[in-house]
Amino acid sequence: MAEEKIYDVVIVGGGPGGLCAGLYAARAKRKTVSLEMYIPGGQIANTEEVEDYLGFEHISGAELAMKFSNHAQKFGLEIESEEVVEVYCDGDDRIAKCASGNTYRAKAIILSTGGSPIKLGIPGEEEYSGKGVSYCAICDGAFFKDQVMAVIGGGDAAVEEGSFLTKFASKVYIIHRRDELRAAKIIQERAFANKKIEFIWDTVIDSIEGTDKQVNSISLTNKKSGEKSSLAVGAVFPFLGFTPRSNLVRENIRKDQGGYIITDEKMETSVKGIFACGDVRSQLVRQVTNAVGDGTTAAVAAEKYIEELEDKLRVKK
Repeated sequence: MAEEKIYDVVIVGGGPGGLCAGLYAARAKRKTVSLEMYIPGGQIANTEEVEDYLGFEHISGAELAMKFSNHAQKFGLEIESEEVVEVYCDGDDRIAKCASGNTYRAKAIILSTGGSPIKLGIPGEEEYSGKGVSYCAICDGAFFKDQVMAVIGGGDAAVEEGSFLTKFASKVYIIHRRDELRAAKIIQERAFANKKIEFIWDTVIDSIEGTDKQVNSISLTNKKSGEKSSLAVGAVFPFLGFTPRSNLVRENIRKDQGGYIITDEKMETSVKGIFACGDVRSQLVRQVTNAVGDGTTAAVAAEKYIEELEDKLRVKK
């Protein structure tokens, strides 16, 4: 039976940003819940290894996610397995409506909904995720030092990340389905001048192959000639885009052209009492370190917002 539950702060999402926000909000003695439809930790929970989070030279993503979750719960954060389908305002209250029919009413809501990379949708992609298939060059490039790597895509992200990967790779192939790039000209020029990068034009990737533990090759088709080929690589980095989960708010919330939520320096959105942190927010890079910083700011700002709201109510009485 559907219930309405009352909290001070509701956090939509249980990734690093949401869990850090939960820690700070609960530590401020606010009744706080994180609503996460999967397991706490977000995408990091599916990451094979993490070596770029301060204080942990090497840790599995699943273990780091568990540490985040346990730490936040130690301070009183509640975590509920719920899929939030809509967020909206009701006077001074902010409501999170769930697929279960339950609603969570609070004075402030923090969106930590993240998003997901656009997948290739080909055989081997899911099987070798974390075993040579990665959607984050900054996160995982160093794991494939001195290996041949393939980047899929032709936009800014694909070409920039391909250039970044040359710091580690013996060679980087950038594979694009068209005969020209969509990336900005200056980004293209840098890539064309990089001796470690080779472009494969008019080509799509059909499948990813490997052993039980690691990618070792990809199958390709030239769209113009129909010619099929195989390319030996140790890692595949698809950069087809990222879809932020930013469409939950009923009110007209401000976003950038990519659909990412725009916030101010307090992580507050254009809708008062609704904050955002992590990958769903418009920003330069999307790393665990960014997310936890955002989460800290969002929680502290939400606490101040609630205090101001309570002061106004006291004055009215």
